[in-house]
Amino acid sequence: MRALRGAGLPGYRPLDHAGGPPGDAWLNDDGDVLSVHYFDLPPDLPAGLDDGPALRRTLTHRTARAGGGLIEASAKRLGGLPALRQILKLPLPLPLPRQPSGQVFIGSFTVPRKGCSTVVKVQAPERGMTGMREAVVMGEVGPEAYFRPHPYAPDVQGGLPFHVADHAQWDAKFPEHPLSRVRRTLDALTEAVTVDPAFAALPPFTGPAVGDSRL
Repeated sequence: MRALRGAGLPGYRPLDHAGGPPGDAWLNDDGDVLSVHYFDLPPDLPAGLDDGPALRRTLTHRTARAGGGLIEASAKRLGGLPALRQILKLPLPLPLPRQPSGQVFIGSFTVPRKGCSTVVKVQAPERGMTGMREAVVMGEVGPEAYFRPHPYAPDVQGGLPFHVADHAQWDAKFPEHPLSRVRRTLDALTEAVTVDPAFAALPPFTGPAVGDSRL
């Protein structure tokens, strides 16, 4: 099912790739990849969208176990339907040639229904010199105020650390940073995306099934 429409934003061009139908992935000049996915199985969200604390806490631990860090997660609406908006960071699996290792920032909207879901996501890797945003922010706030307990799960261990440089308040100062670009793209998707009526008519997602082994 092509559940979402309008995800091919201005500035993105179709990306030819194997394993997917045409028109479900796009690339821009910064190297950011925008893609749409449909999953014909119950969503693997750990809680309903109306249970924000449990949802965010579990997602924070899940992301840390994968070696990353959850920057933000909240229930929003996309195309008129309830959706989970997430931004997370992961270490780049391998340094690009002649580049220090860095991070990739991933922003997404997951639109769950009872028996399926659709996801639109943008991936923006760091390129060239990395760490400038973090170094400048640490210099402004001081090392003692830079690293903080994760607001969703203060007891989380492992993964990438939570720090104030990832906050949206710094995006205006670093407009070309990949995290800033991810947030702009998510904002643009909120305005552009519509939902196929057949997908919208499916039964809503109210939470994971009891005994779901994927959680």
